[in-house]
Amino acid sequence: MRLIGGASLIVILATVSAVSGIRSRAQTGAVTDTVSAQANSNAGRHEGKTIFRYDTFGDEQFWTDVLRMHEVIPNVDPETALAVGLKVDVEALPRQLVAKLQAKDLDLQDPAVTVELLRLNAVVGIKGTVNDAGQLTTVGVTCALCHSTVDNSFAPGIGRRLDGWANTDLNVGAILGLSPALDRTTKAEFSTWGPGKYDARHHAFDGTNLISLNRTTVPVVIPPIYGLKGVGFETVTADGPISYWNSYVGVGQMGGQGTFNDPRIGLFINQTPDLVTPKLPDLLDYQLSLRTPQPAHGSFDRQAANRGRGLFRNEARCSSCHEGPTLTDVLSGPDRSVPFLHDAAEVGMDPTYAARTATGRYRTTPLRGLTLHAPYFHDGSAPTLRAVVEHYDKLFGLKLNAAQKADLVEYLKSL
Repeated sequence: MRLIGGASLIVILATVSAVSGIRSRAQTGAVTDTVSAQANSNAGRHEGKTIFRYDTFGDEQFWTDVLRMHEVIPNVDPETALAVGLKVDVEALPRQLVAKLQAKDLDLQDPAVTVELLRLNAVVGIKGTVNDAGQLTTVGVTCALCHSTVDNSFAPGIGRRLDGWANTDLNVGAILGLSPALDRTTKAEFSTWGPGKYDARHHAFDGTNLISLNRTTVPVVIPPIYGLKGVGFETVTADGPISYWNSYVGVGQMGGQGTFNDPRIGLFINQTPDLVTPKLPDLLDYQLSLRTPQPAHGSFDRQAANRGRGLFRNEARCSSCHEGPTLTDVLSGPDRSVPFLHDAAEVGMDPTYAARTATGRYRTTPLRGLTLHAPYFHDGSAPTLRAVVEHYDKLFGLKLNAAQKADLVEYLKSL
């Protein structure tokens, strides 16, 4: 730059200084805004984690007032609780209790221990209130009941939490069957579910009564909820995004105090104050932060998986539906606000469950962490990944040979 005269130099330097100051303040402001946004996001995620793990949304109105579970749980010993899939968070236990467990100096057949675990807030997904006399006075459940497990690092069923993992051991039907308020017919229906399954379309709680949605029960596999960021319509029939389902389950299934209305399925529940809806954004933020666990070292053959990747994309034609980074075509339609779905016959599925939903069809499953949550398909009809491959090989007439099927399974294990 050519400068003429001292005064001009001073003006230019002053201008440059002012501009630099403005730019510096702007940059500082941008950084501050970014840090502030990140702090808000982290705060929301932390709050969402607390909601996911510990918030009952006031569903004690169902589990305590209606089902009267606080009357029967004090008679359930820890061994029985673990046998029906309940998990214990070892990090919630005081050192003295951990030491007793390690020394096998704790009677796991004593129901009083179950009440103490609830007092310590150590039973994953179940929240109980214990009074000074040691009596369990209220019981509620949280999102973590079905969608968390533990790593079994201390003992089977006892360890550190794994949020987002499906509790494939959880026998919800057996737990509900303990209620003294349910009739024999309802208990018999619940008893058919078995471990790792639940029927969210059979009954709903409207704030006062347990109402029947469908005359027959069709339980489905409890799904993992990690790795869902960017997927879109996350439920098996894509009725809505995650928060829609959180609202449906939080209000109608868990029995939380809130509002859920969907004319598509004829369900209208309105309770005030709404303890569910205001918490959905933070809950969603935490759920979308849950990443897919990496496959365990040595859990699959890498060379075979590399061959299987090619089969997945070509001969097996899997990628025609399991496309893109999320491995699902649910957002592939011309309007991303409308899910792209498949008729039951198109994918060789039983249409019964879909027929009871808002869409009547199935969305392509986003493949993730597949070795961690057998059985497969919404109804658990495929016990292994090999059974999944066999299903589609027959349905689409792929004519894969045994070696190709084995390689494809190894690739699925790697996801």
